[in-house]
Amino acid sequence: MRSRGDIHRGVSPSWWRRVRTGRIVSREPCTLTVAAEGDLDFKGTLGVSKDVPVGFKTIRLLFEIDADATPEQMDSLSKLTERYCVVYQTLVNGVGVTTTYHSTPGATLK
Repeated sequence: MRSRGDIHRGVSPSWWRRVRTGRIVSREPCTLTVAAEGDLDFKGTLGVSKDVPVGFKTIRLLFEIDADATPEQMDSLSKLTERYCVVYQTLVNGVGVTTTYHSTPGATLK
C-alpha cells in the first residue's frame, strides 16, 4: 500500500526561492514539484496484526523540475535539496520525540 502527499511546505524557503527564481538550473523561472511516497502495511497501523510494525517501511521523496538543466545543475540541485530540505533532513536524521499525558476531568480539547 502506498501513501502520497504534498510536502512543498517542508522545503526550506531560502532554498525554494533560489529554485523558483531559476538561479540553480536556468535563467528563467522554473517549477519544482515535490512529492512523498511511502510503503506501509495497514495491518499494523490499524491494529489488525501485532506482528506487523506500525509505520512506513520505506519513504521516497520525488523531485521533478520543469527546466532545461544540465547534469551538473541537477547534481547541484540534488546536493542542495539533501542539505536544505527540512523533510529530507528530518527523515534521515530523525528527531527526538516526547509525549505528555494529562488527565483533567471535564476538560475538552481546544
